[in-house]
Amino acid sequence: MRITGYRTLTTVQEWGRPVGDANGVFADGVVPVSLVVVDTDEGISGVGIGPHVEIERIFAAIEGEDPRAVTSLYDRMLRHTFKAGHAGPVFGTIGALDTALWDIKAQAAGEPLWRLLGGRDRRVNAYASGLDIGLTDDELVAEYEVYASHGLRAAKLKGGLDIESDRHRLGLVKDVLTEAGHGRRPGLMLDVNEVWTRKQAVRHVCELERTLDLIWIEEPVRRWDAEGLAAVSRGVCASVATGENLTGLEQYRPLIAAGAVDVVQMAAVWGVTHFLRTAALAHAHDLPVSPIGNSPFGLLHAATSVPNHLTSELQDLHPPVGVSIDLHVEDGAFILGDSPGLGVRVDEEQIRAANRRPQAQTADSPNVRPERAGRRLLAGVDGVIPARQVPVLPLNSRNEVSPTVRH
Repeated sequence: MRITGYRTLTTVQEWGRPVGDANGVFADGVVPVSLVVVDTDEGISGVGIGPHVEIERIFAAIEGEDPRAVTSLYDRMLRHTFKAGHAGPVFGTIGALDTALWDIKAQAAGEPLWRLLGGRDRRVNAYASGLDIGLTDDELVAEYEVYASHGLRAAKLKGGLDIESDRHRLGLVKDVLTEAGHGRRPGLMLDVNEVWTRKQAVRHVCELERTLDLIWIEEPVRRWDAEGLAAVSRGVCASVATGENLTGLEQYRPLIAAGAVDVVQMAAVWGVTHFLRTAALAHAHDLPVSPIGNSPFGLLHAATSVPNHLTSELQDLHPPVGVSIDLHVEDGAFILGDSPGLGVRVDEEQIRAANRRPQAQTADSPNVRPERAGRRLLAGVDGVIPARQVPVLPLNSRNEVSPTVRH
C-alpha cells in the first residue's frame, strides 16, 4: 500500500449561538473546521482534522510511503520541518496527516482504531464544555440542561474576566448538574485561556474557592510560563490543567520538571502519535491526561489505550457540517463504534453545497489575544466583557437590588 495524494477541505461547526472565551467571541457561532483526506493506491482514504499550513512541503515526507508505518512517518514529517521548526500551526498540519494515517492503518486491519491501539473499553469519560462566555444566564442553564440529559455530571465554563460573574455562572451550572445527578456533587472546572498574571490567577481562584470546589483551573497564565504555572498550582487548591497549545513533546518537559502542570492536556489537531507520546511522558510522572477539542475523534480512540486518561472534552453534541462519526454520547461518556478506522465519513458534496464560510477573523475573535490581557485593573473595563452577559446585581439585607451597582 502506498500514499498517493491528499485533499484539503474546510467545513464549519454550526453552534447556532455565540461561542468564545475570555479573549473574544464568535458572535454567529460559525467556527471553521479544517480537514485533510489522505488517499492510497488501494482505495483506502483516511481523515484527519487540523490546519493545512505548508502541507505541500510536509506531505512530501510521506508521499509514496506505506501509510501503515505511522510513527516512523510522523518522525519523518518532523524532520522535514527541521530548519524552520515544527511549532505552531505547522504542528497541526503534521497532526492532521498523522491522524489520517492512523485511520488508514486501522481500516486496512479491518478494526476500529481504539481496538487496534489496544483499547479494552470503547467508553471514554467526558465532561461538558460549552464555550459559553457569551451566553446569558437563561441560555447557560438551558445549554447545560442538554448536556445533563446525556448523563454529563462535570462541566468546564469559560471565564476569567470577573470573579463574581464566574462565581454566579459556576453556581448556576452546579445547580443544574446537581439536580440532574439527584443531589450528587458535580465536577466544576474553569478555563480562562491565558488571560491572567500569576498573582491575578491565585487571587481570582482563591476567592472562588471560598464557596466552590473546582477540579481544575485551565491555562491560568501563559502556556510556556513554567514558573508561573507552578506558582498558581502551589497557591490554589484546584489542579492546574494546561498543554493544549503546546506544539511538541519537548515543550512539556520544562512544565513537568517545574511541577507546573497537574492535568496534562493535548489538542485534537496535534494528532494521535503526539497524544500517545505525551501520555507516556505524563504517565512516567504519575500525571493524568485529558484531550481537548470540538472533534477529538482521533484522540478519543487513543485515550482508550493509555492508563492515565482522566476525561475528554465534549463541546458540541453535533459533528461539523458534512461529517459523520461512528460514536454517540450516553451516561456521561463518548461511546465509540465498531467501524474500521476512526469511523469518520466526510460528505464532500454536502460541504460544498452548504457553502458555509465563517466570518473573517477580527480583533474580538477568540483567536486574537486582547491588547490588555493580564493588565486589567478592574473587571469589565478596557472594552473587554463577555458578550451578551447579564450583570450580577448586589442585593441588600432585604434581598433588594442595592442602589450602588458596580459594573
